[in-house]
Amino acid sequence: MAVEQTQRLRPIVEVATELGLQEDEIELYGPYKAKVRLDVLQRLPEATATYVLVSGINPTPFGEGKTTVTVGLGQAFGRLGKRSAITIRQSSLGPAFGTKGAGAGGGAAQVVPFPDLALHFTGDGHAVTTAHNLCAALLDNALAHRQIALDPRTISWPRVLDLNDRALRRIVVGLGDDESLARVTRFDITAASEVMAILALARDYRDLRARLGRIVLGYTVDRQPVTAEEIGAAGAMAALLVDALKPNLVQTLEGTAAFIHAGPFGNIATGNSSVIADVIATRLADVVVTEAGFGTELGAEKFFHLKCQASGLAPHVAVLVATVRALKIQGGRSAREAESGVEDLAGLEAGLVNLAKHIENLRTFGVPVVVAVNRFPSDTPRELERVLTAAQEFGAADAAVADVYARGGEGGVELAQAVLRAAAPTPHFQPLYEPDWPLERKVEAVVRTLYGAGTVRWSTAARRQLTLLAEHGYDRLPICLAKTAMSLSPDPKLIGRPEGFPVDVRELRLMAGAGYVAVLLGNIQTMPGLGRHPLAAEIDIDEHGTIHGLR
Repeated sequence: MAVEQTQRLRPIVEVATELGLQEDEIELYGPYKAKVRLDVLQRLPEATATYVLVSGINPTPFGEGKTTVTVGLGQAFGRLGKRSAITIRQSSLGPAFGTKGAGAGGGAAQVVPFPDLALHFTGDGHAVTTAHNLCAALLDNALAHRQIALDPRTISWPRVLDLNDRALRRIVVGLGDDESLARVTRFDITAASEVMAILALARDYRDLRARLGRIVLGYTVDRQPVTAEEIGAAGAMAALLVDALKPNLVQTLEGTAAFIHAGPFGNIATGNSSVIADVIATRLADVVVTEAGFGTELGAEKFFHLKCQASGLAPHVAVLVATVRALKIQGGRSAREAESGVEDLAGLEAGLVNLAKHIENLRTFGVPVVVAVNRFPSDTPRELERVLTAAQEFGAADAAVADVYARGGEGGVELAQAVLRAAAPTPHFQPLYEPDWPLERKVEAVVRTLYGAGTVRWSTAARRQLTLLAEHGYDRLPICLAKTAMSLSPDPKLIGRPEGFPVDVRELRLMAGAGYVAVLLGNIQTMPGLGRHPLAAEIDIDEHGTIHGLR
C-alpha cells in the first residue's frame, strides 16, 4: 500500500454529498473518514438499489482477491454512470498481523485511507472488545458477591481479544483472593464475539439494546438461562456501542463510496458486514455491492439465512470470484506449481469441479450467478478462457475476467455489464431451511446441500447441549456453522468437490442475542493462532511515524 495514495483522496464530505447524504447526517473522523447517523433512515425511502452479493470459491490461505473484485466492481459501476457503493467488513488485527492481511483490496482496487483501515480505524473493534469483556467482568463480579444462582460449570461467556493468540484458547480465571471461584474458560478472537455479530445484525438502537439483553451467559442449577439483562450488563454494553453502530463511510481509490462496518469472520462467525450499512446504502445508491466472507458454503450461506433475514433485503444477483491459482490448488497442485506461470490446463481442469459446486450452491438459493475470474499475472490466456467457458457450462448466467487489480474500475467494466444483464428484475432468494425446523434438520440441510456431505455425527457434548437448547426453544433458531474455509468440507485436506464425507458436530454455542446457534464442525478454532512467519514481523515505522509493512 503506497504512501502516495493518500494524495488521491477526496474529502469524505464530498463523497457523502455525491452519494446523497446531507452534511448533518455524517460525523467526521478527520477529513477522510466519517460515521453515518442512523436518523438518516427517517428521511430516506425504501431500498431502490440493485443489490449485488459477492462470494467466492474455496480460497488459498492468502485469499483470492474477493475484496479486490468487490472494490473494483463498485468502481466499474461508477464508470458506467451509476451511483454505486460497496459494503464490506472491517479489518481484524488478527489477520492483519497474521497471514492474510487487512482485507482492504489491492492494487488499483483498494479502500482508503490505509493503514487506518487495518489498525484502529474509528474504534469499533475496541468498543466491541470492551463491551464483551465488561459483560464478562460483571458476570464474575456477580458470582463473587453471590448475586446470581448461576452454576459456574455452565458459564459459556468467554473473554475476547482482537489478536491471534493460541495460548488463550483454554485458560483458568479466578485465581485471586477466593480461589473457590476459579474456573476454566477461554478467549475468542473479537471477530467471533456474539457482540460483534449483534453489531452486524442490529437494525437500530432499540434492536441493539434488546439483542444485548437476550445474551445467555449460562444456566442456573435448575437449568434456567441467565441473561446479560439479569446481571445488569446490557445497558452499559449498549452505551459502549452507541457510536460503533453508526456505519463507517470511506472511499475507494476512485472515490466510490465504501461502507466498512462490523467485522465477523466468515469461517467462525456470520461473515458479513452490517445490516444497517446495507440498509442505508441501498436507499442511497443505484447499485450496492456487498461481500460475504469466504465461499458460498460459508459467508454466502450466512448472508442468506442470517443477514437477509435480519435486513429484509434480498440480492438481485450473485458474483462468484474464482482464480486460476485457487482452482489449480483445488485440482491437486501445490501453491508453488499453481503460481509458477507455467500453463497447466490439466491441473486447472481437475479443479473446475470446485467452481461447479459453488455455482450450484448459489443457484440453489435461486439467485442468478456471474463468475468473475480475478486475473493474476501468472494466468495464461487459455487458462482464463477455459474458466470462462466452464462457468457457463456449469450454469452461470455469464462470466468475465476482472482485471481490477491492475486497471481499477476500467478493468471491471465488462464484469459490471455482465452483472447488470444477469440481475433479476425482482430481488429474491430461496432459503435452504425453514425457521421452525429442528436444529438437527437445519444442519443436515446445509451440510448435505452445500457441502456435499453424507452422514452427520454428533459428539456426546453436542448432543447434551442440543437437549438443553431444546428445553428452552433455542433449537428453533437459525444456525451459523463454523468450519475451515479451505475446503467445501470441514477437513481442509479434502480438495475439489468431495462427496459423501462425514461431518462431525463438535460443539453448539448459543448466541441468543445475535439470534442463532453456532455449530462448530471438525477442528475449527474460534481463537486463531499465528503462523511460522506472521506479517507482524514485517511491520515497522520510520522516523516520521509512517507505518510500513501492512498489507
